[in-house]
Amino acid sequence: MNFNFKTMCTRGLTFGLMSIGATGMSVAQDIDSKFASFPTYAGEDLELAILPQGIKFSLWSPEADAVRLRIYPTDRNSAPIETIDLTKSENGVWRAVASSEHMGKFYTFQVAHNGKWLAETPGVWAKAVGTNGMRAAIINLDETDPEGWAEDKGPVVESINDVVIYEMHHRDFSIHPSSGIVHKGKFLALTEEGTTTPLGDKTGIDHLKELGVTHVHILPSYDYNSVDEANLPSNQYNWGYDPFNYNAPEGSYSTDPANPAARITEMKEMVKALHEAGIGVIMDVVYNHTANNDDSNFSLTAPGYYYRHRADGSYSDASGCGNETASDRQQMRNYIINSVKYWASEYHIDGFRFDLMAIHDTETMNQVAKALKEINPSIFVYGEGWTAGDSPLAVERRALKENVAKMENIAVFSDDIRDAIKGHYSNAADRGFATGKPGNEETVKIGIVASTAHPQVDYSKGNNSKFAYASSPSQIINYVSCHDDLTLTDKLAKSMPEASADERMRAAKLAQTIVFTSQGTPFMFTGEEIFRDKKGVHNSYKSPDSINAIDWSLKNANADQFNYYKELIKLRKAHPAFRMRTAEDIAKNIVFDKVEEPNLISYSIKNNANGDQWKEIKLVFNGSDDAKVVKVGKGDWTIIAEDGKINAEGLGSTRGGKMTIAPRSALILARTK
Repeated sequence: MNFNFKTMCTRGLTFGLMSIGATGMSVAQDIDSKFASFPTYAGEDLELAILPQGIKFSLWSPEADAVRLRIYPTDRNSAPIETIDLTKSENGVWRAVASSEHMGKFYTFQVAHNGKWLAETPGVWAKAVGTNGMRAAIINLDETDPEGWAEDKGPVVESINDVVIYEMHHRDFSIHPSSGIVHKGKFLALTEEGTTTPLGDKTGIDHLKELGVTHVHILPSYDYNSVDEANLPSNQYNWGYDPFNYNAPEGSYSTDPANPAARITEMKEMVKALHEAGIGVIMDVVYNHTANNDDSNFSLTAPGYYYRHRADGSYSDASGCGNETASDRQQMRNYIINSVKYWASEYHIDGFRFDLMAIHDTETMNQVAKALKEINPSIFVYGEGWTAGDSPLAVERRALKENVAKMENIAVFSDDIRDAIKGHYSNAADRGFATGKPGNEETVKIGIVASTAHPQVDYSKGNNSKFAYASSPSQIINYVSCHDDLTLTDKLAKSMPEASADERMRAAKLAQTIVFTSQGTPFMFTGEEIFRDKKGVHNSYKSPDSINAIDWSLKNANADQFNYYKELIKLRKAHPAFRMRTAEDIAKNIVFDKVEEPNLISYSIKNNANGDQWKEIKLVFNGSDDAKVVKVGKGDWTIIAEDGKINAEGLGSTRGGKMTIAPRSALILARTK
């Protein structure tokens, strides 16, 4: 399969698997056997609960010798004002009740294990934290709700295929001076209406509304490890794939990291503002590994339990970041499920994107989706159907893209369509269908039919996949670029060095036209609608703003590109033929034309597919450097896209027959009879 190695971790690593000998195997078996015998607890009251009789604290630590709670007056730089011993209760849970006078203060747990006191931890379930997340806070979450929060709702989604996903990073989106946004790099940036560039082009939330996307996928917003919240003027940057406190918002995105309530309220205000704009919020979650190993919050509460191990007892590392969590252990599974339920309920999150999802097992992912659908039927889940290295988890149990048919209501990214359209992600110079490289036609067709079985698609010719792994188009996310690897703009610059900027923009239009008209769910990377780049940096996880920030003056300079994306999104949203619900409908209604030339694909969507008003839609993609002639059936056709131009309501009309397709462009025609 295609491993998409993640390299945003904050430490150097050496990849490789240790050989498994008889002694090593017994160590691994002993570890698994011991942890399998641990009692587990599925209750949602772990960590902290405010009761009439006081503040109840709970910590799951079945192997602890003792557990104590320390109460602090501030989030840092202070001594504890009280230490309370917890009492062991049922199912490995330790409990204590503290005085209500401690409201507004901070706390940590400390676990004694094998006769030694471990370092202090806010616990794995901290929902409110202070600066850098080292101490958890005692607050009433009801008091963090913005006005009107009880009535807040995200968009109703009948099928994930109706969604248009826009992936963004808080800081990238608003930090540049041209954004016109006051709260640059903050949650509140997405609450500001009326923001513009100096030339008057819309930015921020108004830009999203103008573009027409339905959901924003925001890179990690939980409390992560790498940015020093006590020193934000230092201009630190990170994507956030280094989890620290999974259930509290990141402080660097708030206006006051030392105020636990501020980061919570401001994130809720962001969600509410997006919902009022008709836009859903997708949370990027990284339950597959933690930023730290022995000193992670997991390790400081239940040493070893939450992680998988190699044969010799060392941390296994399918994440490429030093460890991998063990979703197949019941308490970790409970943790993941309860965590996403918490975000969905407390923050009204509309969807979840799972980083390196194949580190998790299919059973856990199915339970995640089921639990979320019970909260809100419009919630959806998708993720990366690969790992960054091998894992002790059996391949058939991994949430791989090849196993997506085993997972109901889960979608995976299509690396098939990604690499076939633009060239392989790992080779900057490699070209794809849209940039003139022959041999990718069948793999693009795999993407067009959302990796479902189709009588005219030969999977034996697929570059990345050799069988139809999706049972439904709802299981596939189509894209050509994301935060990982080169932006589409940079990829085109490196693979087409001799081409002009206009020629590369034509290639980008063609690439996204294929994505947005394919079955499945379209996904795009923020700023590419204005031809944003990252100066050729493929792994900008900690690069400065000079690399990552979106220069919004590009919206004026590349207005034609923006308008093309806007019309493309409008076209998809207006026509259900691009959003078929079943593999059977795709096989019946999509008919590929016989094409002998390379870098040319021609097909029709017929039969008023999925209730569309258009009886037939003809799509022709020409990725070559030369114009091509195709035959189109006679009829009263409306021209929707031609020669780098698009209008969802029509550019003109034609009677069909022989038609010339301009180099590196799409032709889209529609007829109603």
